[in-house]
Amino acid sequence: MPESGRPGRGRLRAGAPGSDFLQLDASSAPPRGVTDWLVAELRSAVLDGRLPHGARLPPTRVLAAEIGTSRGVVVEAYQRLREEGMVSTRVGSGTVISAPSRLPAAAAGVAVGREAGRPAHDDRRGGARPAIDLSPGTPDAASFPRAVWLRHERAVLDHASTADLGYGDPQGHPVLRGELAGWLARTRGLRVGPDDILVVTGVAQSLALLGQVLRSRDRCTLAVEDPGSRGARDELVHWGMRCVGIPVDERGLRVDRLAATDADAVLVTPAHQFPTGVLLHPERRHALLDWAAAPERLVIEDDYDAELRYDRSPVPAVQSASPDRVAHTGSVSKTLMPGIRLGWLVAPRGWRHELAAAKDASDHGSPAISQLVLARLIASGDLDGHVRRSRLRNRQRRDALVTAIHEELPTARIGGIAAGLHVLITFPGSALDDVRLAERSRESGLIVHPLSWHRIAPGEPGLVLGYGGHPPQQLRRAVARLRAAVGG
Repeated sequence: MPESGRPGRGRLRAGAPGSDFLQLDASSAPPRGVTDWLVAELRSAVLDGRLPHGARLPPTRVLAAEIGTSRGVVVEAYQRLREEGMVSTRVGSGTVISAPSRLPAAAAGVAVGREAGRPAHDDRRGGARPAIDLSPGTPDAASFPRAVWLRHERAVLDHASTADLGYGDPQGHPVLRGELAGWLARTRGLRVGPDDILVVTGVAQSLALLGQVLRSRDRCTLAVEDPGSRGARDELVHWGMRCVGIPVDERGLRVDRLAATDADAVLVTPAHQFPTGVLLHPERRHALLDWAAAPERLVIEDDYDAELRYDRSPVPAVQSASPDRVAHTGSVSKTLMPGIRLGWLVAPRGWRHELAAAKDASDHGSPAISQLVLARLIASGDLDGHVRRSRLRNRQRRDALVTAIHEELPTARIGGIAAGLHVLITFPGSALDDVRLAERSRESGLIVHPLSWHRIAPGEPGLVLGYGGHPPQQLRRAVARLRAAVGG
């Protein structure tokens, strides 16, 4: 029985001639990933202009016959593109492209903006090949559920009251805080009510607010993971914090090293450490909370991509074990898109008033319309559905990247658990300069992060590779470019 209705599953029939439409060659698709391959090919054709607005896609039966797969695979691919808002079905016209060609650079996966304290990169240099940007932490912009978001936004605008559109509660709209409380309790195990939540524009704002309040309390030394997020460290330093690096090993943060510092707060990524990808060991979770039991100490838990675990259910948040000692923060930047600019901060009771006042002074509150749309996404189950589809898609991409690394770079070591949107590869015993390696990679059209960018103390060389924004075949091409750069 063909597995035609399941994402990423379909099978190919032997001897398929291939399709003149976009010169699709299904022989390049993974054996059990035909649907994902077809979606990626069609999406890419929309983004680069080969399928302009209004272009008609072949009938599902015709395309299925040409590429040698079941009609259900093509039906599923068209449905997923319809959910993304890229195609629409018109009576008498079939399935047509509804998204504009040549979307902004971020949607096409080229580097824009700042990531972890580094400048933006151009996607072309002097006629070089288009860059494949493997900067970590970026989801697939083309998979953002445009049609679903638009449907909920229209409903919000139809029903929003005058009060909803005015200056609201700086702590966040009560409707969103209510939905977030239930969702965080269900998915991350948080012990939280609506009044415990401060709606923020993302983890960066949470760190900014916490940095301001810590400094106002004359607690200006903060321990951070080493290696750890360069962007988070830069944010805290900007707000006057002095960051002290604590080593990370295969069991996560070396909690035993905290006692030797004068830090009263520590920033951790326990569910999926950035950038090593390791999980904080249960014994160290307990030790961390024991350290935080002293008066005025605080654990800042950055739960940046914990929903994206691929081999098992995510571990509960540390906050669930000690809400009076942990400030928990997260966002929808990895599950939806960074441009939504919505997140949450759940802090111990004694910190909430000062944090809410700092938020009010900063921007008077987050955008109301987006908050209400996100609330509807949660309440309807559409956010959960999107996360489930993202897990399937990202696991295939991670598997493709890991397999390619094993084949092309057999001496590289891959660390961390099967989760998130990035992997770390290191080169044990090598004299490689990872910054120079990143520069050579860019010259060949590949953007990567050297591990050194995220270190405080020196350590073995490595690269942080993001895979969320690219289909498997492009990730395989990226690793081939990386192999050439390593060999150079």
